[in-house]
Amino acid sequence: MYRILSLTLLAGLTGMVLAEDKKEGEPLNVPPKGFTALFNGKDLDGWQICIELPKRTKLKAKGDGSYEAAVKAANEKHMKQWTVKDGVLHYTGKGFSLQTIKDYGDIELLLDWKIAEQGDSGLYLRGQPQVQIWDSWKAKGAGGKHRDTGSGGLYNNPDGKGVIPLKNADKPVGQWNTFRILMKGDVVTVYNNGELVVDKIPLANYWEKGRPLPATGPIELQHHGDPLWFRNIFVRELKD
Repeated sequence: MYRILSLTLLAGLTGMVLAEDKKEGEPLNVPPKGFTALFNGKDLDGWQICIELPKRTKLKAKGDGSYEAAVKAANEKHMKQWTVKDGVLHYTGKGFSLQTIKDYGDIELLLDWKIAEQGDSGLYLRGQPQVQIWDSWKAKGAGGKHRDTGSGGLYNNPDGKGVIPLKNADKPVGQWNTFRILMKGDVVTVYNNGELVVDKIPLANYWEKGRPLPATGPIELQHHGDPLWFRNIFVRELKD
């Protein structure tokens, strides 16, 4: 029996194909059609050391250059811990989080990540924690209900929705994984290595509990004291 796939399903399948690891020998950090590369594979153009959302809002409100001065000081202190080699962004685990200079609202995000044994990290969307990245077998805090659950969950949601991924789709620690993340309004869907792990769950406002998310904010690669590797970071801004 022939089945007719809807355009919506076809689009979803296409997105999952785009999100799969590039084959050996294919060029890194070259965005699929319709996407923009957030990481160019050569340097940290477009990135800065993180100024967390509450502090950023306060400093920007002053309008006296305080925010720009804080960014400069943070970059001088911590940026050296983020290095680029052979098209891969590497973090030593000894500095602070990295975030995009530009703010983003509704997006589709593709990203390859790798973490060391016992490692812990995450992605902030609109400056909000977080889509979880970790070794859920051995990381500190990975016991109890979180043990062996894998990455991709909305770890900080206070109501528990989306905190535990629908399945553990992580590859063995030390291998590359690929996220495909869709964010529309406050609703987040996460695929890990092509598997659905979070299905249309609102991301909570971490900094202002109970309030709506800001319309835009930076994308952040989270420091949690552990070495990290990223590549193929692509974004597509979604329009109404």
